[in-house]
Amino acid sequence: MLLTVAQITDPSEVSALASIKNGLIDNMGYLKDWEKGDPCTSNWTGVFCFHKVGAEGYLHIRELRMMGMNLSGSLTPELGQLSHLHFLNFMWNDLTGSIPEEIGNIKPLKLLLLTGNRLSGSLSDQLGYLPNLSIFQIDENQISGTIPKSFSNLNSVQHIHFNNNTLSSQIPPELSNLSTLLHLLVDNNNLSGYLPPEFSALPRLRIIQLDNNNFSRAEIPASYGNMSSLVKLSLRNCKLRGSIPDLSRVQSLHYLDLSWNQLSGSIPQNKLSNNMTTIILSHNRLDGSIPKSFSSLPLLQKLSVENNLLNGSFSTDIWQNKSTSTSALMIDLRNNSLSNILGTLEPPLNVTLKVLQANPVCSNENVRNIVKFCGYETRAEDKTSNSTNGNGACPIHACPKDNYYEYVPTSPVPCSCASPLRIGWRLKSPSFSYFDPYVHQFEQYMTNDLHLDLYQMLIESSSWEEGPRLRMQLKLFPAVGVSTFNKSEVIRISEILQFWEISVVDLFGPYELLNFTLLGPYSYLNPDIQPKHKSEGALVAGVVAVSFAATFAIIVAVLIKRRHAKYRSILSRKRLSSRLTIKMDGIRSFTFREMALATNNFDSSNQVGEGGYGTVFKGTLADKTIVAIKQAKEGSLQGQKEFLTEISLLSRLHHRNLVSLLGYCDEEGDQMLVYEFMCNGTLRDWLSVKCKESLKFGPRLQIALGAAKGILYLHTEANPPIFHRDIKASNILLDSKMTAKVADFGLSRLAPVQDDEGVLPNHVSTIVKGTPGYLDPEYFLTRKLTDKSDVYSLGVVFLETLTGMRPISHGKNIVREVNFAHESEKMHSVMDNTMGPYPSECMEKFVALALKCCEDKPEDRPSMLDVVRELETIQSILNMMPDTEADTVDSKTKFNEPKSSSSFSDSTSRDYAM
Repeated sequence: MLLTVAQITDPSEVSALASIKNGLIDNMGYLKDWEKGDPCTSNWTGVFCFHKVGAEGYLHIRELRMMGMNLSGSLTPELGQLSHLHFLNFMWNDLTGSIPEEIGNIKPLKLLLLTGNRLSGSLSDQLGYLPNLSIFQIDENQISGTIPKSFSNLNSVQHIHFNNNTLSSQIPPELSNLSTLLHLLVDNNNLSGYLPPEFSALPRLRIIQLDNNNFSRAEIPASYGNMSSLVKLSLRNCKLRGSIPDLSRVQSLHYLDLSWNQLSGSIPQNKLSNNMTTIILSHNRLDGSIPKSFSSLPLLQKLSVENNLLNGSFSTDIWQNKSTSTSALMIDLRNNSLSNILGTLEPPLNVTLKVLQANPVCSNENVRNIVKFCGYETRAEDKTSNSTNGNGACPIHACPKDNYYEYVPTSPVPCSCASPLRIGWRLKSPSFSYFDPYVHQFEQYMTNDLHLDLYQMLIESSSWEEGPRLRMQLKLFPAVGVSTFNKSEVIRISEILQFWEISVVDLFGPYELLNFTLLGPYSYLNPDIQPKHKSEGALVAGVVAVSFAATFAIIVAVLIKRRHAKYRSILSRKRLSSRLTIKMDGIRSFTFREMALATNNFDSSNQVGEGGYGTVFKGTLADKTIVAIKQAKEGSLQGQKEFLTEISLLSRLHHRNLVSLLGYCDEEGDQMLVYEFMCNGTLRDWLSVKCKESLKFGPRLQIALGAAKGILYLHTEANPPIFHRDIKASNILLDSKMTAKVADFGLSRLAPVQDDEGVLPNHVSTIVKGTPGYLDPEYFLTRKLTDKSDVYSLGVVFLETLTGMRPISHGKNIVREVNFAHESEKMHSVMDNTMGPYPSECMEKFVALALKCCEDKPEDRPSMLDVVRELETIQSILNMMPDTEADTVDSKTKFNEPKSSSSFSDSTSRDYAM
């Protein structure tokens, strides 16, 4: 007789899962079923197993899919006991702590995906001994230390994505042993040393992206000109010196960005690849002429050479020889020494000539149309696009909206309704600057790999993000004749996307899945959850039972509410807390007990600030994360409104120059917001006379630019746009790298939106709120809040930054005082004497910008975009100056006296800061 033995998961792996769960904080309750049954046979959430038992008679875990589950806590060493694991995905959570070195024991591991958490600590050597690892993603964390040399043993790795961390020191040249490597993305770290010339030996390397690192005085190796497979070379803002190597032999090259360095010499004249879409060489010290060969690049979309020392002529052949007249082309020639134009200066509509300003050719009256192109021009930009529905002739509201159905825009059957799958998708390093010419190609390649017809995919929207990266919202529709995908199709599509089974195309580069949203008829499914073995009848019965229970609960709640009116606010508050937890992905809900433990019962020794909203405490969470906890004043109605506003706003705002909201607490009669802790305090702290350290001109300018970029994001990129309304020096926080982050959204207002007739108001009418000294006079008088109100407040901050003065002190107003000094040519008398030497040209421009921001009439103030552009120009001038020049100037030179653009001034006046 044969006995059938029940299949169970390997006990050591079950034990490991229990330890892993103990290390996690399951904010949304996704892992509740980890306490019942067997991981493999009971289909635990996010746990996927091999279908066959192993040689020892147990089932083994093949995958952990924990993407976007709002998990916090830390990863435990017991992960290393999952010795059969192929796929480990904890992307887009809120994990802290270090990456366990024990993961290096999982020899079959192919995909290690930890993107988008707050992991810290250094990388263990042990992680370099994973012979089957293909994708290694730890980007967008807080990983520090060096890249271990042992990573040169990752013999199967194709993708190394370590960008947006705080990695430091030299890139190991030993990585040149990685013969399978396709993409090396380590931008936005603090790497230093030299660029390994050995990388030229990597036979399959397509992308090198090292932007925003610190390779001070290093040069670009000439050997990089031999990298025959290279598609993209991006070395922006790396403090590189020397000359540009000849890259004409790299015939696969599409994208070259060497901007914001200190490169010198001429641009190589040999013709680059016909595949070139983008050439960005701006903000260097390049001289000589613009290569004529640039005019014979048929696919070129962007040529940016502004802020160099280029001379000679510019040929209009560059747009006349393009392969298509519909593809956008942006050319930026500003701030060079170009003296002539060859050809007719009449670019077609698809060309943006941006611009000839500050070139000698602007004074050449013999050049036709020259005046027109010596100002700003903004055609052909491609920042954001939205789809249009091709079913304009279809009956309005014919699709059942409440079930998330809609017309299929390109369906072969007109006006057919279906419910789409919604996907967040991002190209992490595309090799083009404008997407429009490649939309059809992208649709073909995506639908082909998803085994769908072309009409089944819609790019609902696309927008460029910092990087540059291209973010998209996609919709996938079922085939003609059916209105929904069946369960197996949903699971098939989700697995293709999650397992990185979409092929990697050079033009589009590496990608990442941001979300896979299941609404309406798909809401009972979750692609991270193995389908349960339930019949459809049981499923329907379950839905009916849940609906009945929900209805009954609502009736009971109404009766209780009527009988117990005194508890209305408490019940409302609990329902609000529940809704917030559901709506705000990535925002953690803390208990009052967790907050009390973090602050030692709100001990006064942990208090770091206090304002109209409430008190700010420094706290340490259970996982040792240091946070700032902002506790609202008890019983404050205004505080409650600000609390709700700040959560609503910050939960959907993500920018490196905005403070990050980590969570909130709404219980025990308290309202608290939990932020990342800014260890360097506020800008106001650094400008105070009590500050022991002085803030030099360069860092002050960088802080001003960071704050302006954060506010520009609020005005133009937030959806909907936002007016801050309380910009001041104490609301600009500084992190460990002195990066400026705008904080305190308690007074923020949404910008106006179009009314029913499509008219966009230019202001919001509101009760005047803000801080005296920073308030826009026009807003104060008329109660009309506009984007220029924020510009005024930021201008006051700029004046503070330069003078150290407070906005109002001893009856003196900073705007009036600086204006008087400026008009009297006595600016040196109000400059902060702790700032040390500064370049006079930069200072003059900075002061002029600050005063322009503080004009009485809003229409006379610049837009926030113009503010950012001017600050970037000032920074580029500063970067062009030799590092040693500040130490050799005469410190007695006065600010208002005539000087060359490279001279410096040293302020010796009194300090007005109080």
